[in-house]
Amino acid sequence: MLRLGISSPAPDTLMSLIDSLRSAFKSSKSSSGPKKTVSRGKIDVETRFSRQRTAVTGTMANFFVAKDHENDDRLVGVKVVELEKYNLFESRFKGLKKPSEGEIAMGMTHPHIAETYETGFSTRGEPVIVMEYVAGPSLQNIVVQKQEHHLTGKRVKLIREMAEALQYVHQKGFIHRDICPRNFILTPGSESIKLIDFGLTLPATAPFMTPGNRTGTPLYMSPEIIRRRATDQRVDIFSFGVTCYCMCCFEHPWQGEILNGRAALHHDTSQPKELLDRCPKLDPRLARAIMGALQPKVEERTPDIGQFLQAIRGVQADEVE
Repeated sequence: MLRLGISSPAPDTLMSLIDSLRSAFKSSKSSSGPKKTVSRGKIDVETRFSRQRTAVTGTMANFFVAKDHENDDRLVGVKVVELEKYNLFESRFKGLKKPSEGEIAMGMTHPHIAETYETGFSTRGEPVIVMEYVAGPSLQNIVVQKQEHHLTGKRVKLIREMAEALQYVHQKGFIHRDICPRNFILTPGSESIKLIDFGLTLPATAPFMTPGNRTGTPLYMSPEIIRRRATDQRVDIFSFGVTCYCMCCFEHPWQGEILNGRAALHHDTSQPKELLDRCPKLDPRLARAIMGALQPKVEERTPDIGQFLQAIRGVQADEVE
């Protein structure tokens, strides 16, 4: 907490001072990194970047870590979207003036969202996104491999950061649509966490929330998406709740023999296992908030992520004595 000495200034003066400090901090922070630029030309991926890590292939794109020769060999993440899959996905929204993934990502500036530096197209016409490289482990690896040492004593802090990132996305007027452990990366030392990947993100407006768009990661997909019903930002809250649940106990709320896409069909046909049954030492307020977020019936689910944050506001430690 910042404590100002001398006499206590008037509220308006104090707020003005705080705003000035924030502005100065943001200016110094933004000037230290590469500027955001929407490329008007081509990005020669093979010439500009030296690959440092094995490429990871996703559902629609390839991702690799590289040295960016145009920015002092800074390590960056490079996402190259497969053109055929990109065109197929975008064709669903023909005539709706949908912003591209690059446009959406460039508009996201938040401490718990990986920064996007540049977007453009490869020499072969593929969409390319150049982004901040977050050097820590993915939450997906931590959950699957049950790497408790990354999370001990840090869960509530990390969950709060994840919720704040999602709240920002929602306040910007979007639905992320692919909230899952794979799309959260921890910083080195597991001290913080960042949200990535806006490949499936859509505006939270009526034309984009009609039934039928069944994209996402099945194990974390809400019943509205599975059953091809109308959607809204609460689909992200469901996925967020399932992600937090898995983060707490390394098991899925609907844990069973089937853990592939078919398991998503159980999300509204059977009850999730109570989180406190699996993690009896977890702070009950955190457990209740998570269970409220993953309710299958949308009308019973936590209505917005701000309410989730309010519910865990007083939680300071993962476990109770």
